[in-house]
Amino acid sequence: MVMTILVTPKTLANHTIRDFRMLIGGQWLNGNAAPIERIAPSHGTVVSRFASGTRANAEAAIRAARKAFDTGPWPTMTAAERSNVLLKAADLIAARTDELAFLDAIEAGKPISQVRGEIAGAVDIWRYAAALARDLHGESYNTLGDGTLGVVLREAVGVVSIITPWNFPFLIVSQKLPFALAAGCTTVVKPSELTSGSTVLLGEILLEAGLPAGALNIVTGTGPEVGAVMTSHPEVDMVSFTGSTGVGRLTMSNAAQTLKKVSLELGGKNPQIVFPDADLDAFIDAAVFGAYFNAGECCNAGSRLILHKSIADDVVARVAELAKKVKVGDPLDPETQVGAIITPQHLDKIASYVSGARAGGAEIAHGGDALDLGMGQFMAPTILSGVRPDMAVAREEVFGPVLSVLTFETVAEAIEIANSIDYGLSAGVWSRDFDTCLTIGRKVRAGTVWMNTFMDGASELPFGGYKQSGLGRELGRHAVEDYTETKTLNMHIGNRTNWWMPR
Repeated sequence: MVMTILVTPKTLANHTIRDFRMLIGGQWLNGNAAPIERIAPSHGTVVSRFASGTRANAEAAIRAARKAFDTGPWPTMTAAERSNVLLKAADLIAARTDELAFLDAIEAGKPISQVRGEIAGAVDIWRYAAALARDLHGESYNTLGDGTLGVVLREAVGVVSIITPWNFPFLIVSQKLPFALAAGCTTVVKPSELTSGSTVLLGEILLEAGLPAGALNIVTGTGPEVGAVMTSHPEVDMVSFTGSTGVGRLTMSNAAQTLKKVSLELGGKNPQIVFPDADLDAFIDAAVFGAYFNAGECCNAGSRLILHKSIADDVVARVAELAKKVKVGDPLDPETQVGAIITPQHLDKIASYVSGARAGGAEIAHGGDALDLGMGQFMAPTILSGVRPDMAVAREEVFGPVLSVLTFETVAEAIEIANSIDYGLSAGVWSRDFDTCLTIGRKVRAGTVWMNTFMDGASELPFGGYKQSGLGRELGRHAVEDYTETKTLNMHIGNRTNWWMPR
């Protein structure tokens, strides 16, 4: 029986619907087509309208970014000047936290308290990128002989297309844009057509911070109409995309037409491997958090528990008991922990995974159903026990609050189960034995392995995955370098002997 605490959504009747425009070449523009209306997934009412960008809008934005890169001034400004703009932007983001958080909460159905934390994290990322802007440097080699000096430069890659998803609208654009700008690149950004509000607001903030016209362009609209142009246009030098693995493949295919540099942060099916000697009190909380944070609509979600058989029944019972206390409901209520599912279609997809697993022999230890709160779409935190490694729910990204429980007996078996899927974004291991943790950490093929914690992070730590979880890394001390090309200057000193002259 579902005993999850429900928080009924309040009305948004007094909310003023905002019409968001596109930013192209420093000018705010309306679309030529009918605007995109965003219906709040939690309240069922229109909360935002976005300009419906077209191919022509995307091409205009790319031209503006190209001109801004080729003629300046952003790429030719000193690192200190660029850093100062990013620092001012960080301050302005912090000052408008409530406004940004409200937009992400109503458009994505995210709990307002959670979003405020994400905005704070984004502020830290912008400040970190500002510091890296001043640390970007090349190399010199004066050991190549008396007649040779070698200098290696790092230059901005050029025009960067940035495409972001709906699940973390402001946080994910902040994992990309400040580093591209810090390197001296100019950019075209396409947020999800479901959650564009906070990204457009970021455009206002950056112009106020002193970013020159054309260095940032924002085109709202759909992937087929706008994203396809941004990933294939010959004037774009690099694409940075976060989203599903399927769309990532399409992005890579489009970019291959002109051999663009590509950075992809894609899906995950992340395991938490738990041994009998683990601190189970700490783990139980991490299991519930990892599975249900952001309603499970998170590439880093800990959606697979791989439990030692000797503790499996006890752990499942304890996780289910804590899951009953999770507060599901109105994202605008500060007490809410799990908000709404992004669209009715996505809710149906989540439900189909649950029903398919149940038909295949898995048991529902908690939840399993959609919740009727009178408006919007919500899913009960769900636990599936008795899941086999070959089941779809154990291998594919559900992207919802669904936790699959599998079991193992040996370390080798746990590693095999963890590595048996197409993804490799993150993983967790729980044991008081450091040898066990280190063995799992080195053998599991994932970009991040947490030991006795889960879903921690910092601006200094790289983020990205193995296998079909993506290409490249975001964040970390090399994040600005990812938006650069290296150039070698090989300088000859003195006379040079022509090779064809007789000796």
